[in-house]
Amino acid sequence: MAVPHFDPASLTNAANDTFTVRRVFGEAYERNGTLVIPVARLWGGTGSGSGGGEAGTPASDAETARGGVQEGHGGGGGYGVHVKAVGVFVVDETGAHWQPALDLNRVILGGQIVAAAVLSTFALAWAVKRAR
Repeated sequence: MAVPHFDPASLTNAANDTFTVRRVFGEAYERNGTLVIPVARLWGGTGSGSGGGEAGTPASDAETARGGVQEGHGGGGGYGVHVKAVGVFVVDETGAHWQPALDLNRVILGGQIVAAAVLSTFALAWAVKRAR
């Protein structure tokens, strides 16, 4: 039975198909005479590995006694992609305009940081006042 071998080129080709400008600029669409082009930020990474072996090399004395021969192969890999919407280009009769996407998570985090800074300032002022 033939053992399939890992082909790192197939992983590279799949990653190249994923990390394309089509992922950054989505399919444009038109609505009421206005062209809308979605835009995203793309991060990605890929990695792969391969193995080998030598046919005809006895694996161990026990396998040799049974007439067995070990042949090694191996390999694997993967890739990951993170895509985040950042806004749209709107093209109308007045020209092209950028409309950023609202990142609600970033707004909430910013509010929490400001609240923590204000509370820390009040706590420090209160501690200094009590020490006098």
